[in-house]
Amino acid sequence: MTTLHTPAAGFDRVTLGIGALPHDVDRDALHLLDLVARLKSESPRILGYPGNRAFDYSFLAPALAVIPNNVGDPDSSDPDDITHTKPYEAAVVRFLTDVAHGDPQRTYGYMTASSTEGILFGLHIARRRLPRAPIYVSDQAHFSIRKCADLLRAELVTIPSRPDGSMDPDALHVACLSRRRRDLLTGRMSPRGAIVLATIGTTMTGALDNPIALRAMAAAAGEVHVHADAALGGLLAAYAPTPRPWDFSAGVDSLQMSMHKLLGSPVPGGVVLARADLVPAQKAGAYVGSVSDRTLSCSRSGLAPLIAWHGLRRLGEAGLCARVRRCQETAAYAINRLQELGWRAWRADPSSITVVFDRPAQAVVDRWHLSCDEAGRCHLVTVPHVTRHSINALCDDLGPTQFATNSRAARLVDNRI
Repeated sequence: MTTLHTPAAGFDRVTLGIGALPHDVDRDALHLLDLVARLKSESPRILGYPGNRAFDYSFLAPALAVIPNNVGDPDSSDPDDITHTKPYEAAVVRFLTDVAHGDPQRTYGYMTASSTEGILFGLHIARRRLPRAPIYVSDQAHFSIRKCADLLRAELVTIPSRPDGSMDPDALHVACLSRRRRDLLTGRMSPRGAIVLATIGTTMTGALDNPIALRAMAAAAGEVHVHADAALGGLLAAYAPTPRPWDFSAGVDSLQMSMHKLLGSPVPGGVVLARADLVPAQKAGAYVGSVSDRTLSCSRSGLAPLIAWHGLRRLGEAGLCARVRRCQETAAYAINRLQELGWRAWRADPSSITVVFDRPAQAVVDRWHLSCDEAGRCHLVTVPHVTRHSINALCDDLGPTQFATNSRAARLVDNRI
């Protein structure tokens, strides 16, 4: 992966160091405002990373002068009703529960600090349910899953992916079956089960694992818990012209989504949802009253729910659907423009907004902040701030390749995957 050039380049540890005496507050304020200005000026050219930068919540600036702290579950009582924003958080959770086809009476959820926290929560409840089960993930799954498995002291089994980047269900079946047979040979008669992490939009290619197929193939191991990492791909799959299996209606037991990727937010965050019967009741400390707390983090940002609530309420479901369709149309436009120039461009699924193509010159990678892998590929992600104008400007920098005369054949690639 490429490294983003920080706008703070040129400031070393000494310059940014915190000393024994107060520093010049006005000078530091000017420095921070300059940093923000440079971040904003660079935003239109950040094409390779899935964070939507088309937002402006500056009207919420007064909220930076208070500390809304959401302690415990979004729908739990609170002894101090003036210091939190849990009703807004609960509204966000209810809306996304509906999007993910969850039963509102049987689904638990809360807003997380990141998708990684949501993955950890999902795997945590899976381990409580199946304490001896390995965690099965594809070789294209997010790197944070390795850290989660390490924290949970769980065996992590990596399953090969298919050419489009999705997990190979047949390979999963073989892995589960071989472990079951090995257990039987060693005298372990009780099946350990399987925890399967289905990636709904892989990091590099945007491929979608099929939770229905994965659950069926993992059944060879015994009881199965499926967690869907739907950080970016969940909303895309939900509102695609032809919806894809990804949520509770596809049999997943828990899932998580990001709020800053498609919706846009100055603070990263997400929402995790799970079958309520899998989440044991927990009571917080006596000093906060009778607050129910089944979250991992206890104290959580009260600002993030306000941002997510306003963003979703401003769009409504119709606007969210329209936003997804525009992003998908921009991805299709990008593929056509790149292929016209002879670049081998494709996406793993028509619902995906991740466009993969051959790695260009380093100067282009740096200017457009493209994300690249060791296989000589890079990608762009058409989140809302990435427009057709952005794609045209990128193509102007790329120029035609030696394959330009074969552009008609190249256009078949996207339809073949």
